[in-house]
Amino acid sequence: MMISTKGRYALRVLIDMAENQKDGYLPLKEIAVRQEISEKYLESIIKILVKGQIVTALRGKGGGYRLNKSPSQISVEQILILTEGTLAPVSCLEKGNPSCQKMSVCRTLSLWQGLDRAIHEYLAKYSIQDLMTQAEDGYDYVI
Repeated sequence: MMISTKGRYALRVLIDMAENQKDGYLPLKEIAVRQEISEKYLESIIKILVKGQIVTALRGKGGGYRLNKSPSQISVEQILILTEGTLAPVSCLEKGNPSCQKMSVCRTLSLWQGLDRAIHEYLAKYSIQDLMTQAEDGYDYVI
């Protein structure tokens, strides 16, 4: 499993929004500049987050985007599933895929199921708030 830039950037964008959102909406252009992400690429990511009801959009003057939930209520697992489609380590465990014909005799199935569980459990433990806090804690390194 490899997390794409879409998934990684979505997490960065949500952290940025959580840190910079006051009472209003954040213009996409400002987020793009701060995160050094192409505004066009960011539009495709934001579209996924709006569809997944993670953020709300407001058009017009004073418009932009804002979080629908507090950062502590948005899990990393939820965002990566939205942006990546699946976190399954092998195709036979992807939701909606037809079952593998060899599942009943597969000697590696339990290995992949355990890895899949571990991935989901690990990512579900982290929220956007946790990532914000980790970033703050990381600035205390002194040489």
